[in-house]
Amino acid sequence: MAVVAKAGEVQLELVYDQAREIKAFDETKAGVKGLVDAGISEVPRMFHQPPDSFGETYVPNASQYSIPVIDLEGVKEDRSTRKSIVEEVRVASKEWGFFQIINHGIPVSVLEEMKVSVRRFFEQDVELKKHFYTRDLTKKVVHNSNFLLHTTPAASWRDTICCYMAPDPPSPEELPEPFRDMMVEYTDCIMSLGHLLFELISEALGLNPDHLLKLDCAKGLSQVCHYAPACPQPELTLGTTKHSDDSFLTVLLQDHIGGLQVVHENQWIDVPPVPGALVVNIGDLLQESLENCIKQSTINYKI
Repeated sequence: MAVVAKAGEVQLELVYDQAREIKAFDETKAGVKGLVDAGISEVPRMFHQPPDSFGETYVPNASQYSIPVIDLEGVKEDRSTRKSIVEEVRVASKEWGFFQIINHGIPVSVLEEMKVSVRRFFEQDVELKKHFYTRDLTKKVVHNSNFLLHTTPAASWRDTICCYMAPDPPSPEELPEPFRDMMVEYTDCIMSLGHLLFELISEALGLNPDHLLKLDCAKGLSQVCHYAPACPQPELTLGTTKHSDDSFLTVLLQDHIGGLQVVHENQWIDVPPVPGALVVNIGDLLQESLENCIKQSTINYKI
């Protein structure tokens, strides 16, 4: 609060202190889930996104646009099928930078249990979660709300836990109990799928199947799990703001709620959840490595 002198009288003027609000929020270690549990009816100002952060023209149901869905059935067994799939990957990567995959080899039961177990972590007692809450990104397990909370213009409406699972994974005992077993199982599945995707992308570029693997593109893996609880004023904030991924490749598992949007032809397009599907995002590092042969993709999450 600031005191302002005006025409012989004292006038009190409230001055918003964003840094102070952020500090107080972060020190609770309760995250966005803590705000919801406290019963707030208004989104704190630190989460208010400027209007231009919501992106280009939004086309929620544009029939002329359809995120490519690629069926990987038979990709390892039939040479002709693989050739056709490689061409689909090439076109989708070049024109979108995004595509969904089905029949990818990971059982639907594993996908569903992974979502359930991660949700279980975020919805457990806050005192149990605080053990993992940190701003130290050198740790193998990092839980917090917004990695760049203290430097971003406005916070996103989400909490996150990130587990660095390769090449030097944490021991099972270091992982949170609610998803400990599933994280290990899901990591094995994703690493195997990642090798296949890098083979297909290499072939789509006219290279040997192991070209990107020899560059160690599949050597590291971080599992990033976001949680965006129900928001009282969703028009004011976003679950994840506009960005591109600073990785070689992102494989995203959506829940049934969705909210993912991608930029295509300067318009925001919904990526509707497809049961059993995974979303593949060509990341910045892969784009740069291939000297702009593949289109960079931009995404956000609405609440």
